Amino acid sequence: MPLKKRITYYYDEEVGNYNYGYNHPMKPFRMRMAHSLVAAYGLDKKMNVIRPTRASSLQMTRFHSDDYVDFLSRITPELVEQEPERTSVYLTVEDCPPFDGVFEFSSISAGGSIAGAKRINHGDSDIVINWAGGLHHAKKGAASGFCYINDIVLAILELLKYHQRVMYLDIDVHHGDGVEEAFYTTDRVMSVSFHKYGDFFPGTGHLEDVGVAKGKGYAVNVPLRDGIDDDSYRSIFQPVMRM
Repeated sequence: MPLKKRITYYYDEEVGNYNYGYNHPMKPFRMRMAHSLVAAYGLDKKMNVIRPTRASSLQMTRFHSDDYVDFLSRITPELVEQEPERTSVYLTVEDCPPFDGVFEFSSISAGGSIAGAKRINHGDSDIVINWAGGLHHAKKGAASGFCYINDIVLAILELLKYHQRVMYLDIDVHHGDGVEEAFYTTDRVMSVSFHKYGDFFPGTGHLEDVGVAKGKGYAVNVPLRDGIDDDSYRSIFQPVMRM
């Protein structure tokens, strides 16, 4: 009889309090809705539910630049009006607005992913879930695509302390450009991204983007067009992942 998987689910009830703006498509309250569904189905009884320790500035600078993290820790809507030129270096305000609590929101997201990686490293869990994570567009020194701190890169860096190699699989409709870019020159991380490609954000992830130097062959991109259905997706996904 197979062993039962040990599943850890990270959730901070405050994550749904943050608001990118009422007309913004990113809605953190959906994480609270997802948690309500988890609880309604009794799935929380089958998992170890933990409130994550929030990531510190020091932890964030394992990947992100010091000046960017410092800016993010101080930014407010009022400061943007006072320093518009400096803000434009780090934020595209339409996509990544300087909403109240943006640093705290980012610390919740990153904290869960870092903690999850540590549990995997120490053998405390087989599977870890962090619905507040997955902010794969954030760059080393700037926000991008609704993402401010790249919790995935921070989690992978944590995993690399104990594991020689890590594979990152991204099935979001958008290309996982921030994660791919972070590890584009190394053979210790293979990034695999299935995504819509063409006139679509972020416009990266071409089939021929495969990594450089030691990382050549360790970036795998599967660009897809509109109109793909479940059967077509499966016919592509399964052969690629078996390779």
